[in-house]
Amino acid sequence: MTDFLAAEDRVLLERHGLGNFEALWAKQLEAVDEPNTARGGWSSVFRLDLEGHGYYLKRQSNYLTRTLHAPFGEPSFAREFRNISRYENLGIPALKAAFFGERKVDGEVRAILLTRALDGWDDLESLLQRWSQLSEPEHSAIIQACGQLARRLHAARQVHGCFYPKHIFLQATASGYQAQLIDLEKTRPLLLGLRDRVKDLEPLLRRAPQWSDPQVREWLAVYLDQPVASSLIDRWLLRLGARRGYKEAR
Repeated sequence: MTDFLAAEDRVLLERHGLGNFEALWAKQLEAVDEPNTARGGWSSVFRLDLEGHGYYLKRQSNYLTRTLHAPFGEPSFAREFRNISRYENLGIPALKAAFFGERKVDGEVRAILLTRALDGWDDLESLLQRWSQLSEPEHSAIIQACGQLARRLHAARQVHGCFYPKHIFLQATASGYQAQLIDLEKTRPLLLGLRDRVKDLEPLLRRAPQWSDPQVREWLAVYLDQPVASSLIDRWLLRLGARRGYKEAR
Protein backbone atom coordinates (compact mmCIF):
# COMPACT_ATOMS: atom_id res chain seq x y z
CA MET A 1 0.00 0.00 0.00
CA THR A 2 1.29 3.46 -0.86
CA ASP A 3 2.00 5.70 2.11
CA PHE A 4 -0.44 8.53 2.75
CA LEU A 5 0.97 12.00 3.51
CA ALA A 6 -1.57 14.82 3.80
CA ALA A 7 -0.83 17.79 1.56
CA GLU A 8 -1.48 20.20 4.44
CA ASP A 9 1.24 18.58 6.58
CA ARG A 10 3.82 17.63 3.95
CA VAL A 11 5.97 20.78 4.03
CA LEU A 12 6.15 20.89 7.83
CA LEU A 13 6.98 17.20 8.20
CA GLU A 14 9.55 17.23 5.43
CA ARG A 15 11.18 20.34 6.87
CA HIS A 16 11.86 18.32 10.01
CA GLY A 17 12.95 15.23 8.09
CA LEU A 18 9.79 13.35 9.05
CA GLY A 19 8.06 13.00 5.71
CA ASN A 20 8.50 9.23 5.38
CA PHE A 21 7.82 5.99 7.22
CA GLU A 22 11.39 5.22 8.23
CA ALA A 23 11.98 8.63 9.80
CA LEU A 24 8.72 8.54 11.75
CA TRP A 25 9.46 5.01 12.94
CA ALA A 26 12.93 5.99 14.16
CA LYS A 27 11.90 9.28 15.84
CA GLN A 28 12.73 9.15 19.55
CA LEU A 29 9.78 10.31 21.67
CA GLU A 30 8.27 9.56 25.06
CA ALA A 31 5.08 7.48 25.01
CA VAL A 32 2.00 9.18 26.43
CA ASP A 33 0.85 5.93 28.08
CA GLU A 34 1.80 2.28 28.50
CA PRO A 35 2.00 0.27 25.24
CA ASN A 36 -0.93 -1.99 24.43
CA THR A 37 0.26 -5.59 24.10
CA ALA A 38 -3.06 -7.42 23.91
CA ARG A 39 -2.74 -8.95 20.44
CA GLY A 40 0.65 -10.63 20.45
CA GLY A 41 2.42 -7.46 19.34
CA TRP A 42 2.50 -3.92 20.64
CA SER A 43 0.93 -0.56 19.90
CA SER A 44 2.05 2.75 21.39
CA VAL A 45 1.17 6.45 21.18
CA PHE A 46 3.59 9.39 21.27
CA ARG A 47 3.15 13.17 21.27
CA LEU A 48 4.94 15.07 18.49
CA ASP A 49 5.17 18.89 18.46
CA LEU A 50 6.53 20.80 15.47
CA GLU A 51 6.58 24.60 15.30
CA GLY A 52 3.41 24.96 17.37
CA HIS A 53 1.59 22.14 15.58
CA GLY A 54 0.68 19.10 17.67
CA TYR A 55 0.38 15.51 16.47
CA TYR A 56 -0.10 12.07 17.90
CA LEU A 57 2.32 9.56 16.44
CA LYS A 58 1.02 6.01 16.79
CA ARG A 59 3.30 3.07 16.03
CA GLN A 60 2.56 -0.64 16.20
CA SER A 61 4.30 -3.93 15.50
CA ASN A 62 2.48 -7.21 14.78
CA TYR A 63 -0.64 -5.68 16.30
CA LEU A 64 -3.15 -7.24 13.92
CA THR A 65 -6.90 -7.46 13.63
CA ARG A 66 -9.04 -9.56 11.30
CA THR A 67 -11.65 -7.79 9.18
CA LEU A 68 -13.70 -8.53 6.08
CA HIS A 69 -11.19 -6.36 4.24
CA ALA A 70 -8.29 -8.47 5.56
CA PRO A 71 -9.52 -11.86 6.86
CA PHE A 72 -5.97 -13.03 7.63
CA GLY A 73 -5.19 -9.93 9.66
CA GLU A 74 -3.90 -6.39 9.19
CA PRO A 75 -2.60 -3.62 11.48
CA SER A 76 -5.50 -2.10 13.40
CA PHE A 77 -4.24 1.32 12.24
CA ALA A 78 -5.03 0.34 8.64
CA ARG A 79 -8.69 -0.03 9.53
CA GLU A 80 -8.68 3.19 11.54
CA PHE A 81 -7.08 5.10 8.68
CA ARG A 82 -9.70 3.82 6.21
CA ASN A 83 -12.41 4.95 8.60
CA ILE A 84 -10.83 8.39 9.05
CA SER A 85 -10.79 8.74 5.26
CA ARG A 86 -14.40 7.54 5.00
CA TYR A 87 -15.59 10.04 7.60
CA GLU A 88 -13.84 12.86 5.77
CA ASN A 89 -15.41 11.83 2.47
CA LEU A 90 -18.85 11.62 4.11
CA GLY A 91 -18.50 14.97 5.86
CA ILE A 92 -18.65 13.56 9.40
CA PRO A 93 -16.57 15.76 11.75
CA ALA A 94 -13.66 13.67 13.05
CA LEU A 95 -9.93 13.68 13.66
CA LYS A 96 -7.63 14.09 10.64
CA ALA A 97 -4.77 11.89 9.51
CA ALA A 98 -1.46 13.45 8.52
CA PHE A 99 0.39 10.21 7.64
CA PHE A 100 -0.28 6.49 7.32
CA GLY A 101 1.99 3.70 6.21
CA GLU A 102 2.80 0.07 6.86
CA ARG A 103 5.82 -2.16 6.25
CA LYS A 104 6.87 -5.80 6.53
CA VAL A 105 10.40 -6.04 7.94
CA ASP A 106 11.85 -9.54 8.44
CA GLY A 107 8.42 -10.98 9.17
CA GLU A 108 7.42 -8.08 11.41
CA VAL A 109 4.35 -6.07 10.36
CA ARG A 110 4.82 -2.41 11.28
CA ALA A 111 2.30 0.42 10.94
CA ILE A 112 2.29 4.16 11.63
CA LEU A 113 -0.69 6.48 11.94
CA LEU A 114 -0.01 10.18 12.54
CA THR A 115 -3.02 12.30 13.42
CA ARG A 116 -3.38 16.00 14.17
CA ALA A 117 -3.82 16.74 17.86
CA LEU A 118 -7.09 18.36 18.88
CA ASP A 119 -5.40 21.11 20.86
CA GLY A 120 -7.92 23.69 22.01
CA TRP A 121 -10.69 21.06 22.19
CA ASP A 122 -12.16 19.37 25.29
CA ASP A 123 -13.50 15.84 25.41
CA LEU A 124 -17.06 15.55 26.68
CA GLU A 125 -15.91 13.37 29.57
CA SER A 126 -13.84 16.21 31.03
CA LEU A 127 -16.71 18.67 30.49
CA LEU A 128 -19.08 16.34 32.33
CA GLN A 129 -16.68 16.21 35.27
CA ARG A 130 -17.14 19.94 35.73
CA TRP A 131 -20.76 20.04 34.55
CA SER A 132 -22.00 21.79 37.69
CA GLN A 133 -19.54 24.62 37.07
CA LEU A 134 -20.87 25.35 33.58
CA SER A 135 -23.78 27.68 32.87
CA GLU A 136 -27.16 26.59 31.52
CA PRO A 137 -26.44 28.19 28.11
CA GLU A 138 -23.17 26.20 27.99
CA HIS A 139 -25.05 23.03 28.89
CA SER A 140 -27.53 23.62 26.10
CA ALA A 141 -24.85 24.44 23.51
CA ILE A 142 -22.87 21.29 24.36
CA ILE A 143 -25.95 19.08 24.28
CA GLN A 144 -27.04 20.51 20.94
CA ALA A 145 -23.57 19.99 19.45
CA CYS A 146 -23.63 16.36 20.58
CA GLY A 147 -27.09 15.86 19.10
CA GLN A 148 -26.04 17.39 15.78
CA LEU A 149 -22.93 15.19 15.67
CA ALA A 150 -24.98 12.04 16.28
CA ARG A 151 -27.49 13.08 13.62
CA ARG A 152 -24.76 13.68 11.01
CA LEU A 153 -23.11 10.36 11.88
CA HIS A 154 -26.25 8.30 11.39
CA ALA A 155 -27.50 10.33 8.43
CA ALA A 156 -24.27 9.25 6.70
CA ARG A 157 -25.23 5.63 7.51
CA GLN A 158 -22.33 5.04 9.90
CA VAL A 159 -22.21 3.51 13.38
CA HIS A 160 -19.33 4.75 15.54
CA GLY A 161 -19.27 1.72 17.82
CA CYS A 162 -17.75 3.59 20.80
CA PHE A 163 -19.93 6.69 21.09
CA TYR A 164 -18.58 7.53 24.54
CA PRO A 165 -17.98 10.95 26.15
CA LYS A 166 -14.19 10.46 25.96
CA HIS A 167 -14.43 10.07 22.17
CA ILE A 168 -16.49 13.24 21.56
CA PHE A 169 -14.41 16.42 21.41
CA LEU A 170 -15.93 19.89 21.61
CA GLN A 171 -14.72 23.42 21.02
CA ALA A 172 -16.49 26.65 21.91
CA THR A 173 -17.35 28.95 18.99
CA ALA A 174 -18.95 32.37 18.72
CA SER A 175 -22.36 30.74 18.30
CA GLY A 176 -22.05 27.74 20.64
CA TYR A 177 -19.99 24.55 20.35
CA GLN A 178 -18.78 22.36 17.53
CA ALA A 179 -18.13 18.64 18.00
CA GLN A 180 -16.14 15.88 16.36
CA LEU A 181 -15.23 12.23 16.94
CA ILE A 182 -12.03 10.31 17.61
CA ASP A 183 -11.26 6.57 17.90
CA LEU A 184 -12.80 5.31 14.67
CA GLU A 185 -11.38 1.79 14.73
CA LYS A 186 -14.73 0.11 15.45
CA THR A 187 -16.90 2.19 13.13
CA ARG A 188 -18.96 0.36 10.50
CA PRO A 189 -21.88 0.94 8.14
CA LEU A 190 -25.32 1.36 9.73
CA LEU A 191 -27.14 -1.76 8.51
CA LEU A 192 -29.89 -2.53 11.02
CA GLY A 193 -31.72 0.79 11.11
CA LEU A 194 -33.29 1.68 14.45
CA ARG A 195 -31.58 -1.18 16.27
CA ASP A 196 -28.12 0.01 15.24
CA ARG A 197 -28.92 3.61 16.11
CA VAL A 198 -30.17 2.81 19.61
CA LYS A 199 -27.21 0.49 20.25
CA ASP A 200 -24.80 3.21 19.13
CA LEU A 201 -26.29 6.04 21.21
CA GLU A 202 -27.18 4.32 24.48
CA PRO A 203 -23.58 4.16 25.81
CA LEU A 204 -23.36 7.95 25.72
CA LEU A 205 -26.37 8.38 27.97
CA ARG A 206 -25.18 5.65 30.34
CA ARG A 207 -21.88 7.53 30.72
CA ALA A 208 -23.46 10.99 31.07
CA PRO A 209 -25.46 10.76 34.33
CA GLN A 210 -24.94 14.52 34.78
CA TRP A 211 -27.55 15.15 32.07
CA SER A 212 -30.98 15.76 33.57
CA ASP A 213 -34.11 14.28 31.99
CA PRO A 214 -34.93 17.60 30.23
CA GLN A 215 -31.37 17.75 28.89
CA VAL A 216 -31.63 14.21 27.51
CA ARG A 217 -34.88 15.23 25.79
CA GLU A 218 -33.13 18.29 24.36
CA TRP A 219 -30.35 16.07 22.98
CA LEU A 220 -32.85 13.70 21.38
CA ALA A 221 -34.86 16.62 19.98
CA VAL A 222 -31.77 17.81 18.11
CA TYR A 223 -30.82 14.28 17.01
CA LEU A 224 -34.32 13.48 15.76
CA ASP A 225 -35.05 17.04 14.55
CA GLN A 226 -38.27 17.05 16.56
CA PRO A 227 -39.92 19.36 19.10
CA VAL A 228 -38.91 18.63 22.69
CA ALA A 229 -42.46 17.50 23.52
CA SER A 230 -42.64 15.10 20.57
CA SER A 231 -44.09 11.64 21.23
CA LEU A 232 -41.28 10.26 19.06
CA ILE A 233 -38.85 11.31 21.78
CA ASP A 234 -40.95 9.41 24.33
CA ARG A 235 -40.64 6.25 22.22
CA TRP A 236 -36.90 6.72 21.88
CA LEU A 237 -36.52 7.18 25.63
CA LEU A 238 -38.28 3.85 26.15
CA ARG A 239 -36.01 2.10 23.65
CA LEU A 240 -32.85 3.64 25.12
CA GLY A 241 -34.03 2.76 28.63
CA ALA A 242 -34.67 -0.85 27.61
CA ARG A 243 -31.20 -1.08 26.08
CA ARG A 244 -29.64 0.38 29.20
CA GLY A 245 -31.51 -2.10 31.41
CA TYR A 246 -30.28 -4.96 29.25
CA LYS A 247 -26.66 -3.79 29.44
CA GLU A 248 -26.76 -3.20 33.19
CA ALA A 249 -28.33 -6.60 33.86
CA ARG A 250 -25.55 -8.48 32.04
